[in-house]
Amino acid sequence: MMSNKMASCWPSILVFNLLLLCSEENALGCPARCECTPQIRSVDCHRKRLSAIPDGIPSETKLLDLSKNRIRCLNPGEFLFFPRLEELDLSENVISVIEPGAFANLFWLQTLKLKGNQLKLIPAGVFNKLCNLTLLDISENKIVILLDFMFQDLQNLKSLEVGDNELLYISQKAFFGLVGLEQLTIEKCNLTTISTDSLSYLQGLEILKLCHLGISNLEDQNFRKLSSLKQLEIDSWTFLEDVCPTAFQGLNLTSLSITYTNLTSVPVAALKSLTYLEYLNLSYNPIRIIQRGSFRDLVRLRELHIVGAFLTVVELQAFYGLRQIRLLNVSNNLLSTLGENSFQSVNTLETLRVDANPLACDCRLLWILQRRKTLNFDGHQPVCASPVEIQGNALCDFPDSILFEYFTCQKPKIRDRKLQHIIAHEGQAVSFHCKADGEPVPLIVWVSPQRRMITSRSVGRSTVLPEGTLEIRYAQVQDSGTYICIATNAGGNDTYFATLTVKGDNSPYSNRTLYLSEYNETSHNDTHVFLKFTLDLKTILVSTAMGCITFLGVVLFCFLLLFVWSRGRGQHKNNFSVEYSFRKVDGPASAAGQGGARKFNMKMI
Repeated sequence: MMSNKMASCWPSILVFNLLLLCSEENALGCPARCECTPQIRSVDCHRKRLSAIPDGIPSETKLLDLSKNRIRCLNPGEFLFFPRLEELDLSENVISVIEPGAFANLFWLQTLKLKGNQLKLIPAGVFNKLCNLTLLDISENKIVILLDFMFQDLQNLKSLEVGDNELLYISQKAFFGLVGLEQLTIEKCNLTTISTDSLSYLQGLEILKLCHLGISNLEDQNFRKLSSLKQLEIDSWTFLEDVCPTAFQGLNLTSLSITYTNLTSVPVAALKSLTYLEYLNLSYNPIRIIQRGSFRDLVRLRELHIVGAFLTVVELQAFYGLRQIRLLNVSNNLLSTLGENSFQSVNTLETLRVDANPLACDCRLLWILQRRKTLNFDGHQPVCASPVEIQGNALCDFPDSILFEYFTCQKPKIRDRKLQHIIAHEGQAVSFHCKADGEPVPLIVWVSPQRRMITSRSVGRSTVLPEGTLEIRYAQVQDSGTYICIATNAGGNDTYFATLTVKGDNSPYSNRTLYLSEYNETSHNDTHVFLKFTLDLKTILVSTAMGCITFLGVVLFCFLLLFVWSRGRGQHKNNFSVEYSFRKVDGPASAAGQGGARKFNMKMI
């Protein structure tokens, strides 16, 4: 049965056969300023200063190159006598107008290049009957809008280039009919949004490249109908600062690139659904820290590139979950080290790029040294930036005999361990100092009396300054207690304690607060411990209820104890005997009653 697609192209086939019969006299010619190659049926009129289609082009021509000329307009039937054309290159002319029917009857045309012209609008019908076209390039023009149905006859189109235009809007049905499109490139345009509805007609799309656009955010499920999409490239979106957690939901991507944007962190939530991802590129984004578990859901990921991203820290277990990682590229960053404890396992790693980083060659890099003979650095050897004595030496230059001479770590040691105890009033600023020596430079964190970790990234009234000082702004009574400074590096850790007492004399609740203090005579400083009781109605009611429940519980317990005790004292006699004597009375009755004492039994009930 004949398909609708072939049926729509039959008129072109009939015209093609008629033209073959009518143009035999033009079969062996060649335009005066062009170069012809009969063996491959090619006519090359590249850069010949032509202002129109030249005469003398053989009718059996398959490849026609008219690029870099001065052609301004394409009229209807312009290529009517070249029905065998398979490739037509009109790039870099000054074409501003293409009339509908200009490419009529080019049934066998597979490649059409209109790149680098002056087109502002392509009307519907220009690409009619191009049933076998597989590649269309209309990039580097001045196209402002893609109209509805302008590609509707291009059922076999595989690749479409529409980049580097002044594109402001893509109509909802602009891509209607592109059922076979596999690759779409939209770049260097003025688009501020990507319509989900317009992309919905590209259900066979496999590769989508969106580059140099002014889009500021990826919307909720922006690509949800592109079920066949495998490769997505987002490049040079300078306004993009965040990715919606559901932006990639429903996709089965194997390759994702988000480069040259303004992302400041790994979009963990958005990556969560991409369980089939094998390649990820987050290079050239201002990402300073890779946090723990950032890629935990990408169990199939094999390549990860984060180049030129200002990385300073790769946290413990940052690459946890990457069980199949083969290539890691974190070159050209600000990393001083890359610890083995950042990985799920380094045994799968084949290629590692850590060059162009200020690496501190200590015990944290020992794992790389031990694998330097089997690990591929892709021709870019890592170089030591410190310590000074080995600065500039490549890791591959160190012999095994001196590895443990240089690649060592010194346990942190906190300087000036004098006890710090501060008494402050509510609202005052408080600082505790903690400095430590060690190799590598220790990381200093503090632990609050409430067992909360305080770091340089902590948000709130408490933070740690770069030199290790704990700063508490607007101290409150609840801040009172013992603070612990922890200095840690790859060699170990050291701790130090400081205490804070915050008085609430100026607090509006001071009239309802009771303070108990204790003086520690064994120290040169006073140690105050505050116990705070808030005497309000709610506290009284709760305390009374708890007291009553406790009292009733004790009474019940006593009754149970007596019951158990009474049941455990052995057997009891329920019967007992009583002796008694009847008094004497006169008369016959007395005679009958003689005989001494009488007995009877009684039973206690």
